[in-house]
Amino acid sequence: MSNLHQIAEHECQLQPGCGALELVIHPQEKDLGGFSVRRCLPNAARRAVGPWIFFDHMGPAQFAAGQGIDVRPHPHINIATVSYLFEGEILHRDSLGSEQLVRPGDINLMVAGSGIVHSERERRAVRDAAHRVHGLQLWLALPQEFAEMDPEFHHYPAETIPSVTVDGVAARVIMGSAFGVTSPVKTFAETLYVEMHLQAGQSVTLPAAPERAVYVASGALRARDMQIPATAMGVFSAQEGVVVEATQESRIAIIGGASVGETRIDWNFASASDARIESAIRDWKSGRFAQVPGDSEEFIPYPAGAESAAEEK
Repeated sequence: MSNLHQIAEHECQLQPGCGALELVIHPQEKDLGGFSVRRCLPNAARRAVGPWIFFDHMGPAQFAAGQGIDVRPHPHINIATVSYLFEGEILHRDSLGSEQLVRPGDINLMVAGSGIVHSERERRAVRDAAHRVHGLQLWLALPQEFAEMDPEFHHYPAETIPSVTVDGVAARVIMGSAFGVTSPVKTFAETLYVEMHLQAGQSVTLPAAPERAVYVASGALRARDMQIPATAMGVFSAQEGVVVEATQESRIAIIGGASVGETRIDWNFASASDARIESAIRDWKSGRFAQVPGDSEEFIPYPAGAESAAEEK
């Protein structure tokens, strides 16, 4: 996928009264053959928010029978991927031998560490019928002390993710702590990830975090006199007591936490070390990564001219 982005529409210092809203990012929409992906991070105006270095919104996509998501095996290093669906189902397989369905409300946390390979497909029973897929996929940069840890895979069923009501607004605390509850999902640095569903006119005070942003998956928000439309991301300062209001029924994701330092992305590889990325590229081209049991006949080759984007995600 291209790494071109439409960047900041608004910058806080240029907009009197903007308050804590520093930036509004409008991602480029990319058609991947029947479904769309919108990427807010990385972005030329903002490379990361806390530990989050990659933010994709896929769909909602309507697939005809015989079509669907079919991402061949590909590698990662030094990050953790976080998959979350609003609708549909995806089959995850990886080189640890994991085989796990992710369904709406579940969390799949794949820790790449020193290196992992995975694929994202759909069960035949799903592909044989018309179906929809809609969700978010994010990457977390691992702090240096965890970057080369042994790879891990963790699945958290929807019922294990805490749900709360905040001033009448339904919220799920996917990672980290917010609104008096803490998610069981493993973290490696201060991390915030919350989903909320607001009705028109409802408002919420954003949880505290050193860095934070709000993505509007559907609907629209207002922060003081500034608008954040659907499929845009508002990046906020760490100012306390920041309130956002839904101007229509809205589904949002709040992300944030503490920065873990500069991370370079080259294709599906991300690391603080250029040398580490170059070695991973050589290993992938030479076939030295582990294979995915049950899905080893295909793979995504390292693309010529890849730079600063995950080409197939």
